[in-house]
Amino acid sequence: MGKIIKPGSRNNILVCSLCAVVLGVSIPGPSIFAEEGGTGHVAPGGVATLIDAAPTRPGWVVEPIYVHYEGEFKTSKQVPIGGLISFGLDATVDTFTLGALYTFDKKVWGAYYSAGIYVPYAWMDIKGNVNERQVHDRAQGIGDITLIPGMLAWKNDYWQYETSLSIYAPTGDYTAGKLANPGLNYWTADPMIGASYSNDDTGLNFGVHAGVTFNSENSATDYDSGSMFHIESSMQKLFPLGKGFMALGVDAFYFEQITSDSGSGARQDFKGRTLGVGPVINYILPLGSDSLVIEAKWLPESNTNHRLDGDYIWLKAAYQFE
Repeated sequence: MGKIIKPGSRNNILVCSLCAVVLGVSIPGPSIFAEEGGTGHVAPGGVATLIDAAPTRPGWVVEPIYVHYEGEFKTSKQVPIGGLISFGLDATVDTFTLGALYTFDKKVWGAYYSAGIYVPYAWMDIKGNVNERQVHDRAQGIGDITLIPGMLAWKNDYWQYETSLSIYAPTGDYTAGKLANPGLNYWTADPMIGASYSNDDTGLNFGVHAGVTFNSENSATDYDSGSMFHIESSMQKLFPLGKGFMALGVDAFYFEQITSDSGSGARQDFKGRTLGVGPVINYILPLGSDSLVIEAKWLPESNTNHRLDGDYIWLKAAYQFE
């Protein structure tokens, strides 16, 4: 197949900048509850694909994100959640997040510098077995806001290298003794590094991002969730379609808890793990000097331990403008 995007053309500049609009940071997913409750602030699918590289064009990015998650713990498993112990857990969570990011004109250490904020709103339906009694909790509200104080991106021909820091603030409502809480009631810092490759001649793109979470204690339950190592990677192929470009590919992720939970409310052996592979599709549309991207992906989990085991469905859109 011939060149999909001519090097140095206006479309090439737009697409390369647009491929960055999901920011290369861990976007907040369904904040349900190892890590206490079987999951934490960072959810699989937040970063990995063609559009997940950090921005390399000054200006704004506005991004709405929708995530649907359905998962469960087997009834034979004990789950520490909300200061309770549940035998088994079923969770359905829908989260809508609105984010904004600004990339500055002036570079820092030779890199494009960006900062931003993401605000989630969640609808939750959680069922569990507590003290031999079936409990069914529902909740909705603003979740834990993600602050992005710094993101750096360096470009070198087809390659891009980046680093970022995401801070999850405990802004969501939380009540001990409930299964469903929009917030997690603790802070999380998630430093990340990443690299991506985008070949203008072949349309081949791939990337990898990795990070480690550091959590503060949940003061309401005396539970300190351990650190989680996470890595996501993807490979995609671009094809011209209409006035833009379609990208088809696959996303893979691996999450592994690397330190034990602690605190008087914690179980020392409650270390979580999950991995999965799923399809992803993008559509990239240049709009004059602006640009738009839409993404959909399905990520089923497998080989899960001490975490909710289920499926993530992500829908993302991002509009980039000066």
